[in-house]
Parts: sequence; C-alpha cells; structure tokens
Amino acid sequence: MSGPENEGRRRTRKGTGRRAKAARVTDYRRLRNPFPPASVWSDDRVAAVHTAALDVLERLGIRILLPEARRLFAKAGAKVDEASQMVFVGADIISAALASAPKSVTIRGGARQRDLVLEQGALVFQPGAGAPHATDRIRGRRPGTGEDFRELIRLTQHFDVLHMLPPLVEPQDVPMHLRHYMTMQTMLQHSDKAPFIYARGTPQSEQNFEMIRDFRGLSEDEFRAESHCYTIINTNSPRQIDVPMARGLIDFARAGQVSIVTPFTLMGAMAPITVAGAITLSHAEALAAIALTQLARPGAPVCYGTFTSNVDMKSGAPAFGTPEHFQASVAAGQMARLTGLPWRCATGSAANLGDAQAANETQFGLWGCLMAGSTVVIHAAGWLEGGLTVSYEKLITDVEVLQMVAELCSETPCQDSDIALDALAEVAPGGHFFGAAHTMERYQTAFYEPLIGDWSNFGTWEENGALDATARATDKWQSILNDAPGPDVDRDALCRLQDYIHQKTEEGGAPPES
Repeated sequence: MSGPENEGRRRTRKGTGRRAKAARVTDYRRLRNPFPPASVWSDDRVAAVHTAALDVLERLGIRILLPEARRLFAKAGAKVDEASQMVFVGADIISAALASAPKSVTIRGGARQRDLVLEQGALVFQPGAGAPHATDRIRGRRPGTGEDFRELIRLTQHFDVLHMLPPLVEPQDVPMHLRHYMTMQTMLQHSDKAPFIYARGTPQSEQNFEMIRDFRGLSEDEFRAESHCYTIINTNSPRQIDVPMARGLIDFARAGQVSIVTPFTLMGAMAPITVAGAITLSHAEALAAIALTQLARPGAPVCYGTFTSNVDMKSGAPAFGTPEHFQASVAAGQMARLTGLPWRCATGSAANLGDAQAANETQFGLWGCLMAGSTVVIHAAGWLEGGLTVSYEKLITDVEVLQMVAELCSETPCQDSDIALDALAEVAPGGHFFGAAHTMERYQTAFYEPLIGDWSNFGTWEENGALDATARATDKWQSILNDAPGPDVDRDALCRLQDYIHQKTEEGGAPPES
C-alpha cells in the first residue's frame, strides 16, 4: 500500500456501461498527530518531576564510563569523581543543552519524498527493532539471519506508513566485525528510507557514515551539514551510561547525525515501581545524555525518548501494553513537551505469538503513544516476546492498524458536497443510498480498503478457504517479497559500495568497541 498517485476518476468507457476502477489517493508519508496530547499529571506535578530529575543529576549523579565524556562534562562545570566515574550535572548545564538542541530535525532519505521532519506534532512509525529471532508461519521461530534482515527491510520499504528503517532482527549468521557492512548495504540497496546505525564504537560508526556518504554522492561537508541516519541510545538504568552509548552520543553529534535517547526503565526492576518514580529516573537519564550531545557539538540533532513499562512481579519478565505502560507514555509526553524536543515512545507486546493478546497489547501501547503526542513510535509492527522476536505475520496485521491510524490523520471533508443535501433529497424515506448519484460518484474511493481484513459474509469466507487474518497475512508478505519492486538504485553507487565493503572486509572489518 505504498501510496498510489491519483490518476483522477476515470470516466465510464463508451459502450461498456461500466465504470473503470478509480485509484484511491493515500498519503501516509508525512503524518501529523490529530489528537490533543493527554495528561496524567497537573502542571505543578510535571514541574515537580523535572525538579526531582535535576536533583538526581546534581546531588546523586550519574555514572559515565567513557573518560572523554566525563572530560566534556567537567569542562562544562560538572563535578566529576574519577575514582567512581560519577558525574554530578548542574541544572545550568541541562538548561543550556535544552536551549541549544534543535526543536525540529530533518533526516534526509535516499529520495526527497522520504525526508522526515522530526518535531513535536509529527507522527513517524517504525516496525519492531533489535530482535534476536524472526518467526513466520512457514519457517517457524529461528535465530535472525541476513536473509531475514533483507526480507524485513523489503517489507518495511513497501509500506509508506513505516517511515524509518530500524534494525528489525540481528543477522546472527554474519560475524559482528562484518555485520555493519551487510546491514548497511541491505538498507541502501533495498530501501530509500532513513537508515539506522548501531552505536557500536567509532570505527563502525565512521564506516557506516562513509558508506552512506559515498552511496549518496555527498562530500564530507555535505554529509555532516545534514542528518542522513540515526541511532538509538539506551542508557543503562539506573543512572549509568556505558562506553559504547556515550561514544555513540559524541560520534553522532559531531557527525551531525541523529541520536534518539531512550532510557529503558522497567518499573520494579531497573526503575522505581511507581510511574512517577520511573519517569523521574528516565527523565534524568535522558537529560544527561542530551546534554552530552550538546557538549560534543552545540546544536547537534537529538531526540528525547523513553521506554518505560512495568514487569511481571511474579517472574520479573517485562510486560508491555499494560495500563502502567500507557500511563508512563502519557507522562513521558508531558516531560517531552517541557523540553520542546521531538521525542520517541514505544508500543510492544510480551505475547509469545501473534494472537489476540499480542494485538491487544500492541494496540493499547500504540494508543498510549498517540495520546502522549509521540513523534516517533517504535516497535509499532511485528514485535513479540518483549522484543525477542519479530513476526512477519504480525508486521502485516499491525500495519493494517497503522494505516487506519494514518487515515485518522487526514482531514475529514465537510464541504457542501460532503454534507450531501442532494443525496438526502434524492432518497425517499425508508430507501437506500446505494444507487444515489452522490454514492455513485464516490463509491470507488470513499473508504479505506483493508490490507488483510475480510469483510465478506460467512458463506463467502468459507468458500474462499476460511482463512484467518494470520493466514491472510502470510499470503500478503509472500506476495510482497515475490512481486513488489524495490527503490530505484544507482548501479554505479551500488558497485562503489560493494567495492568499499570488499576492501574493508579484506582489511579485517571493524570489531565493536565495548
């Protein structure tokens, strides 16, 4: 459903007596959230949480394991204890960082129609990310492979309602020191959407930057002047930023690329058991990480973020799509609005397969993000087992929901012709509107057409094989992988990229830094 261009409503062919099929216009590429942001706290309680987070940073401190990061904070006036690696960050440093961080961030896609503007009010969806396993009805659950990564990137490319490329699964059949070559080539070859880079040390980050830069025909200055990719930075809750994450914040800031800061604070485990306590911790960690980007390069593009939910207190396992997850998302939105920055939230599911539980948890979590006013919603399609698996079928069934949400982002027309007085006058009391002129002019394009939903009656459904939604999703992803075209690719650029990868592979690749 990649947004067909409208060719206009074709006229009935002479002599046929039939109306040619009209194309329905869809544009899911630049969505704006149509819902007023919700609140769970009063303004004074939001201020109290912010003040408490500043107190955590200044009085309790945050451990930062990268020496260079501690030096940047010390230079800005923070108190640093080298023996314990603790950094005590004053409110003035945080205030200056929030003042210099841009409130609107543009990420360039491989084609201009894929450019994204990240700012409050915008709405961007990503499928599930970072799973070690993939699953589908044909091949079952398995460790993620390079082929799974390629297929899932192609599926993400196909749907306009999925705006950015995350690392859907880890291709575990590719060695870590070479994996970034495989994933980057796949993203650039099979998609023109904004690519993701893991922050796994300077050598890998710099090589990923070089691959994007050269593939898109940019100079070094042109690459660094705008954002062309992004990373996600997870703090090590509670109150710690490890070496790769701190390194990533600095490297991406200095290269002008986007860091989406995301503390992962599970209530009752890595964070206090209350929503307010968990959000206080998450807010403090996010502010510290955002400050580091601005100390590395004032004005560096950065997004506020959170992933706060609760755990099952019987087992300690993460839970998602819970009432507490919803409340935490809305609370995080209030904190994000205080910063003014674009921000990231997440849905998700702890279900083990794509059943009713999985659908309920993902949709409830999604509505938490929507009501919170999230800019980027991650794990919005395909995510299972609390992030251990991405499901091909669930990716499709979740996209159905995302496309319906995207329809809600469109204007609901209410011109005189939409009010339909002519149709009301044409149809007598007790009649029907099927044959009304107003209906005949619009019926081909009036309504959203389901991706896999089946609106037939029971008898017709049974005659057609009695397939449930999951089985229909299998048919859908298979047809996309078999038939859907990919983006237009510059063959010379692809050859240059392959030559670069061959050379770097011969030189030994780039192992991740820890």
